[in-house]
Amino acid sequence: MPPSCCGSPSQYTHHHLATFCLTFFSYVLLHSSRKTFSNVKVSISAQWTPTLQNGSSPIKKNIAFCPIKISKLFISATPLSYCGLYLSGVIGDRVNLRYVLCVGLCGSAVVVSFVFGTVTEWLKIYNVYVYCGLWVLNGLLQSAVWPCVVAVMGNWFGKTGRGFIFGLWSACASVGNILGAFLASSVLKYGYEYAFLVTSVVQFAGGIVVFFGLLTSPKEVGLNPVETDSDSHRPLMSDEEDEVEVEVCAQRDHAPSQLDEPLTRDPQPIGFCQAFCLPGVLPYSLAYACLKLVNYSFFFWLPFYLSNNFGWKEAESDRLSVWYDVGGIIGGTIQGLISDFMGKRSPVLALSLLFAMGALVGFSHSPNNQVINAVLLATTGFFTGGPSNMISSAISADLGRQDALRGSQEALATVTGIVDGTGSIGAAVGQYLVSLIESKLGWMCVFYFFVIMTGSSIVFISPLIYREVRAMWRERRASQRQL
Repeated sequence: MPPSCCGSPSQYTHHHLATFCLTFFSYVLLHSSRKTFSNVKVSISAQWTPTLQNGSSPIKKNIAFCPIKISKLFISATPLSYCGLYLSGVIGDRVNLRYVLCVGLCGSAVVVSFVFGTVTEWLKIYNVYVYCGLWVLNGLLQSAVWPCVVAVMGNWFGKTGRGFIFGLWSACASVGNILGAFLASSVLKYGYEYAFLVTSVVQFAGGIVVFFGLLTSPKEVGLNPVETDSDSHRPLMSDEEDEVEVEVCAQRDHAPSQLDEPLTRDPQPIGFCQAFCLPGVLPYSLAYACLKLVNYSFFFWLPFYLSNNFGWKEAESDRLSVWYDVGGIIGGTIQGLISDFMGKRSPVLALSLLFAMGALVGFSHSPNNQVINAVLLATTGFFTGGPSNMISSAISADLGRQDALRGSQEALATVTGIVDGTGSIGAAVGQYLVSLIESKLGWMCVFYFFVIMTGSSIVFISPLIYREVRAMWRERRASQRQL
């Protein structure tokens, strides 16, 4: 493996390893608690559904609203509440990242997951407004985590090997899904409230460890920050024309004295609108909105779909659904490594998404066989989850460390919040559309809707694909002339 691709191991210290592990497991624990709701959806529906005793004497109703309706409401409210990512990113660039991260982790664990899933069931509190209010608060608190962990990783790891390192690290969401599925299925026999209890306790403990053990920047231990490497501010998506565009943008938005300041000055936080106008932010945000719609649909609906479509037990469906995440883990790592070798991101994404469209069609026709479904799920996760992981991590870091910032401004958390927040809006709108299409036209049309969204993501980044492919062609011609 060439050092230019993944970096020399000697440049990393035990602090880098500790940062990688702490941020990784922070989001693993967060996603495991988030995954709990979709894993216990069938049990919640059974608990909330009014029944009759002996067909004549009605028993006391647990709840006075339709469980399917409220389930769809929660599914849509969750990503919509993550619009707080826009605000969280801005706060993360202005407040100590460790504080914001721990508030998101511990607050979500105590105030929401434990209260929502466990206390309300123990106290027999069944109220639609209480549930929805807690669930929106859950999304707002959890939205503080992702921009912070990406910003911390961006502070410690430069452009060298970023695709591979962030591709491997972005597996945290998929690992969290797997952990959440196994935790939920292991205690589900005692009641769905214990699934929430276990994940919330583990998440809270993880937040305490992060608070006392995480270093948000190399400067805290006297190491050189990655900003000292001038090349770390050049995203892989840019070519010569982009550099001219960046320089014009920087001269327009900053005073000349700010442009000439040395890199050693502490970076100042960038404005929200200014971050939105950075090259590449809007196309990748829109593409991620389409991809997150597909991923969140699998995230929320996959166990439910497997259980209802094939008649499998809920625990079996939960365990089988993890193969989608396994494919996403492998896909994000391999595709990130390939993008490091190529020196470009978008061509790798485009090729993977083309295969993803075929994988979605194949999974929509899967037979009633668990082995075949596992293979198709892993394949779909590889080509769909992989690009999603790259955009939300490595590419977000590229966008937050580009030439327009000149090393004098902090934008990593803000840009990450914009990309992920836009994706959450797409996911929120998509869940309404998924439930509507499924009820009117059936699951087959839902999968074709996923195919359309995946193709749309390619369309949004097509200008970047064109520029990067043209830049690769120019580099090849230049190397041939030198020979």
